[in-house]
Amino acid sequence: MDKNNYTEINSKVFDRLAAEGWEWSVPVSHEDYVRAKNGDWNVLLTPVKYVPKYWLGDLRNRKILGLASGGGQQMPIFSALGASCTVLDYSDRQLESERLVAERENYEIEIIKADMTKKLPFQDFCFDIIFHPVSNCFIEDVLYVWKECYRVLKHGGLLLSGLDNGLNFLFDDIENQPLTVTNKLPYNPLKNDGQYKKLMEEGDCIQFSHTLEEQIGGQLKAGFLLLDLYEDYNNTGALKDYAPAFIATLAEKP
Repeated sequence: MDKNNYTEINSKVFDRLAAEGWEWSVPVSHEDYVRAKNGDWNVLLTPVKYVPKYWLGDLRNRKILGLASGGGQQMPIFSALGASCTVLDYSDRQLESERLVAERENYEIEIIKADMTKKLPFQDFCFDIIFHPVSNCFIEDVLYVWKECYRVLKHGGLLLSGLDNGLNFLFDDIENQPLTVTNKLPYNPLKNDGQYKKLMEEGDCIQFSHTLEEQIGGQLKAGFLLLDLYEDYNNTGALKDYAPAFIATLAEKP
Protein backbone atom coordinates (compact mmCIF):
# COMPACT_ATOMS: atom_id res chain seq x y z
CA MET A 1 0.00 0.00 0.00
CA ASP A 2 1.13 3.56 -0.77
CA LYS A 3 3.00 5.27 2.06
CA ASN A 4 0.79 8.31 1.53
CA ASN A 5 -2.13 6.21 2.76
CA TYR A 6 -0.41 5.15 5.99
CA THR A 7 -3.46 6.01 8.12
CA GLU A 8 -5.48 3.51 6.04
CA ILE A 9 -2.83 0.90 6.79
CA ASN A 10 -3.07 1.67 10.50
CA SER A 11 -6.86 1.52 10.45
CA LYS A 12 -6.79 -2.01 9.04
CA VAL A 13 -4.12 -3.11 11.54
CA PHE A 14 -6.23 -1.84 14.43
CA ASP A 15 -9.24 -3.70 13.04
CA ARG A 16 -7.20 -6.90 13.10
CA LEU A 17 -5.81 -6.26 16.58
CA ALA A 18 -9.30 -5.58 17.92
CA ALA A 19 -10.56 -8.83 16.39
CA GLU A 20 -7.69 -10.64 18.15
CA GLY A 21 -8.61 -9.21 21.56
CA TRP A 22 -5.94 -6.49 21.84
CA GLU A 23 -5.95 -5.06 25.38
CA TRP A 24 -6.95 -1.57 24.21
CA SER A 25 -9.94 -3.01 22.35
CA VAL A 26 -11.59 -4.85 25.24
CA PRO A 27 -14.55 -2.72 26.37
CA VAL A 28 -15.54 -2.12 29.96
CA SER A 29 -17.84 -4.67 31.55
CA HIS A 30 -21.38 -4.03 32.70
CA GLU A 31 -20.07 -4.20 36.27
CA ASP A 32 -17.48 -1.49 35.50
CA TYR A 33 -20.23 0.70 34.07
CA VAL A 34 -22.45 0.25 37.12
CA ARG A 35 -19.55 1.01 39.46
CA ALA A 36 -18.86 4.21 37.53
CA LYS A 37 -22.48 5.30 37.91
CA ASN A 38 -21.97 4.82 41.65
CA GLY A 39 -18.82 6.97 41.65
CA ASP A 40 -16.19 4.21 41.55
CA TRP A 41 -14.18 4.66 38.35
CA ASN A 42 -10.79 5.14 36.72
CA VAL A 43 -9.58 5.87 33.17
CA LEU A 44 -6.21 5.72 31.43
CA LEU A 45 -4.42 8.10 29.08
CA THR A 46 -1.21 6.07 29.30
CA PRO A 47 -0.64 2.37 30.02
CA VAL A 48 -0.44 2.18 33.83
CA LYS A 49 -1.23 5.30 35.88
CA TYR A 50 -4.83 6.39 36.22
CA VAL A 51 -5.81 9.93 35.30
CA PRO A 52 -6.24 12.10 38.42
CA LYS A 53 -9.95 12.64 38.90
CA TYR A 54 -9.48 16.35 39.54
CA TRP A 55 -8.23 16.71 35.95
CA LEU A 56 -11.79 15.99 34.79
CA GLY A 57 -13.93 17.35 37.62
CA ASP A 58 -17.70 17.10 37.52
CA LEU A 59 -18.63 15.65 34.13
CA ARG A 60 -22.40 16.10 34.31
CA ASN A 61 -23.66 17.72 31.09
CA ARG A 62 -20.12 18.27 29.84
CA LYS A 63 -19.45 17.65 26.14
CA ILE A 64 -16.48 15.30 25.71
CA LEU A 65 -14.68 14.29 22.52
CA GLY A 66 -12.80 11.00 22.72
CA LEU A 67 -10.16 11.65 20.06
CA ALA A 68 -8.72 8.42 18.61
CA SER A 69 -10.30 6.89 21.70
CA GLY A 70 -12.38 4.02 20.36
CA GLY A 71 -12.51 0.66 22.11
CA GLY A 72 -15.26 1.14 24.67
CA GLN A 73 -12.95 1.87 27.59
CA GLN A 74 -13.26 5.57 28.45
CA MET A 75 -16.42 6.88 26.80
CA PRO A 76 -18.72 4.46 28.67
CA ILE A 77 -17.24 5.68 31.97
CA PHE A 78 -17.75 9.32 31.03
CA SER A 79 -21.30 8.56 29.88
CA ALA A 80 -22.00 6.87 33.21
CA LEU A 81 -20.79 10.05 34.93
CA GLY A 82 -23.30 12.17 33.03
CA ALA A 83 -21.23 13.51 30.14
CA SER A 84 -22.44 13.92 26.57
CA CYS A 85 -19.88 11.92 24.58
CA THR A 86 -18.60 11.87 21.03
CA VAL A 87 -15.95 9.37 19.97
CA LEU A 88 -13.82 9.68 16.84
CA ASP A 89 -11.63 6.87 15.60
CA TYR A 90 -10.45 5.47 12.27
CA SER A 91 -10.96 1.79 13.09
CA ASP A 92 -14.34 0.18 12.42
CA ARG A 93 -13.71 -2.47 15.07
CA GLN A 94 -12.77 0.06 17.73
CA LEU A 95 -15.94 2.02 17.01
CA GLU A 96 -18.02 -1.15 17.04
CA SER A 97 -16.91 -1.71 20.65
CA GLU A 98 -18.26 1.75 21.48
CA ARG A 99 -21.55 0.93 19.78
CA LEU A 100 -21.94 -2.41 21.56
CA VAL A 101 -21.39 -0.92 25.03
CA ALA A 102 -23.77 1.97 24.34
CA GLU A 103 -26.49 -0.46 23.24
CA ARG A 104 -25.84 -2.74 26.21
CA GLU A 105 -26.04 0.10 28.73
CA ASN A 106 -28.69 2.12 26.87
CA TYR A 107 -26.94 5.48 26.59
CA GLU A 108 -26.49 7.79 23.61
CA ILE A 109 -23.10 8.50 22.06
CA GLU A 110 -22.10 10.10 18.77
CA ILE A 111 -19.80 7.68 16.94
CA ILE A 112 -17.71 9.08 14.08
CA LYS A 113 -15.23 7.33 11.80
CA ALA A 114 -12.65 9.88 10.69
CA ASP A 115 -8.93 10.35 10.17
CA MET A 116 -7.49 12.77 12.74
CA THR A 117 -4.80 13.85 10.28
CA LYS A 118 -7.64 15.63 8.41
CA LYS A 119 -9.80 18.53 9.57
CA LEU A 120 -11.96 17.31 12.43
CA PRO A 121 -15.64 17.13 11.38
CA PHE A 122 -16.84 19.58 14.04
CA GLN A 123 -17.61 23.28 14.21
CA ASP A 124 -15.52 25.64 16.30
CA PHE A 125 -16.06 25.73 20.08
CA CYS A 126 -17.96 22.41 20.31
CA PHE A 127 -16.46 20.61 23.30
CA ASP A 128 -15.69 21.17 26.96
CA ILE A 129 -13.08 18.38 27.11
CA ILE A 130 -10.98 16.42 24.63
CA PHE A 131 -9.69 13.07 25.91
CA HIS A 132 -6.82 11.88 23.70
CA PRO A 133 -5.12 8.66 24.87
CA VAL A 134 -1.74 7.63 23.45
CA SER A 135 -2.35 7.60 19.70
CA ASN A 136 -0.52 10.44 18.00
CA CYS A 137 2.47 8.09 17.71
CA PHE A 138 0.49 6.72 14.75
CA ILE A 139 0.47 10.03 12.86
CA GLU A 140 3.29 12.09 11.39
CA ASP A 141 2.13 15.70 11.99
CA VAL A 142 1.23 16.31 15.63
CA LEU A 143 1.02 20.10 15.51
CA TYR A 144 -1.92 19.93 13.09
CA VAL A 145 -3.87 17.85 15.61
CA TRP A 146 -3.14 20.30 18.43
CA LYS A 147 -4.41 23.17 16.27
CA GLU A 148 -7.59 21.26 15.47
CA CYS A 149 -8.10 20.43 19.15
CA TYR A 150 -7.74 24.11 19.99
CA ARG A 151 -10.27 25.03 17.31
CA VAL A 152 -13.04 22.68 18.44
CA LEU A 153 -12.67 23.31 22.19
CA LYS A 154 -14.62 26.00 23.97
CA HIS A 155 -12.71 28.73 25.78
CA GLY A 156 -11.80 27.28 29.16
CA GLY A 157 -11.97 23.79 27.66
CA LEU A 158 -9.49 21.07 28.62
CA LEU A 159 -7.23 18.85 26.54
CA LEU A 160 -6.07 15.63 28.23
CA SER A 161 -3.41 13.84 26.21
CA GLY A 162 -1.33 10.68 26.48
CA LEU A 163 2.05 11.05 24.79
CA ASP A 164 4.87 8.65 23.89
CA ASN A 165 8.21 10.25 24.76
CA GLY A 166 10.08 8.35 22.03
CA LEU A 167 12.08 5.98 24.23
CA ASN A 168 10.36 2.85 22.89
CA PHE A 169 11.41 3.72 19.35
CA LEU A 170 15.12 3.36 20.08
CA PHE A 171 14.69 -0.43 20.11
CA ASP A 172 13.31 -2.88 17.58
CA ASP A 173 12.49 -5.31 20.39
CA ILE A 174 11.32 -3.90 23.73
CA GLU A 175 9.93 -7.20 24.97
CA ASN A 176 13.20 -8.99 25.67
CA GLN A 177 16.57 -8.31 27.22
CA PRO A 178 19.22 -7.38 26.35
CA LEU A 179 17.84 -4.15 24.91
CA THR A 180 19.85 -3.06 21.88
CA VAL A 181 19.61 0.46 20.49
CA THR A 182 18.93 0.06 16.77
CA ASN A 183 17.10 3.22 15.68
CA LYS A 184 17.94 6.89 15.57
CA LEU A 185 15.33 9.41 16.67
CA PRO A 186 13.14 10.79 15.35
CA TYR A 187 11.75 7.49 14.09
CA ASN A 188 9.82 8.05 10.86
CA PRO A 189 9.34 5.01 8.58
CA LEU A 190 7.88 7.22 5.84
CA LYS A 191 11.42 8.58 5.44
CA ASN A 192 13.23 5.27 5.94
CA ASP A 193 12.53 2.52 3.43
CA GLY A 194 14.10 -0.18 5.61
CA GLN A 195 11.94 0.65 8.61
CA TYR A 196 8.83 0.87 6.44
CA LYS A 197 9.52 -2.50 4.82
CA LYS A 198 10.09 -4.14 8.22
CA LEU A 199 6.79 -2.83 9.59
CA MET A 200 4.93 -4.03 6.49
CA GLU A 201 6.50 -7.49 6.69
CA GLU A 202 5.55 -7.77 10.36
CA GLY A 203 2.01 -6.51 9.80
CA ASP A 204 2.57 -3.68 12.25
CA CYS A 205 1.25 -0.12 12.37
CA ILE A 206 3.15 2.78 10.86
CA GLN A 207 4.40 4.61 13.93
CA PHE A 208 6.40 7.75 14.63
CA SER A 209 8.44 9.12 17.50
CA HIS A 210 7.84 12.77 18.38
CA THR A 211 9.98 15.19 20.32
CA LEU A 212 8.79 17.03 23.42
CA GLU A 213 8.99 20.17 21.30
CA GLU A 214 6.30 18.65 19.08
CA GLN A 215 4.27 17.09 21.86
CA ILE A 216 4.27 19.71 24.60
CA GLY A 217 5.75 22.65 22.74
CA GLY A 218 3.22 22.01 19.99
CA GLN A 219 0.34 22.37 22.43
CA LEU A 220 1.77 25.70 23.59
CA LYS A 221 2.25 26.89 19.99
CA ALA A 222 -1.38 26.00 19.26
CA GLY A 223 -2.39 28.34 22.10
CA PHE A 224 -2.91 25.98 25.04
CA LEU A 225 -1.77 26.63 28.60
CA LEU A 226 -0.10 23.63 30.26
CA LEU A 227 -1.67 22.98 33.65
CA ASP A 228 -0.22 19.67 34.81
CA LEU A 229 1.56 16.50 33.69
CA TYR A 230 2.83 13.14 34.91
CA GLU A 231 5.09 10.41 33.52
CA ASP A 232 4.21 6.76 33.08
CA TYR A 233 5.81 3.43 32.17
CA ASN A 234 5.14 0.59 29.74
CA ASN A 235 2.90 -2.08 31.20
CA THR A 236 4.82 -4.94 29.54
CA GLY A 237 8.27 -5.64 28.16
CA ALA A 238 11.89 -5.37 29.22
CA LEU A 239 11.86 -1.58 29.44
CA LYS A 240 8.96 -1.17 31.84
CA ASP A 241 10.99 -1.24 35.06
CA TYR A 242 13.79 1.03 33.86
CA ALA A 243 12.47 4.37 32.59
CA PRO A 244 9.19 6.17 31.90
CA ALA A 245 8.15 6.02 28.26
CA PHE A 246 5.00 8.16 28.38
CA ILE A 247 3.76 11.56 29.51
CA ALA A 248 0.19 12.60 30.23
CA THR A 249 -0.62 16.31 29.97
CA LEU A 250 -3.49 18.52 31.06
CA ALA A 251 -3.85 21.73 29.03
CA GLU A 252 -6.46 24.47 28.84
CA LYS A 253 -7.70 26.66 26.02
CA PRO A 254 -7.72 30.14 27.60
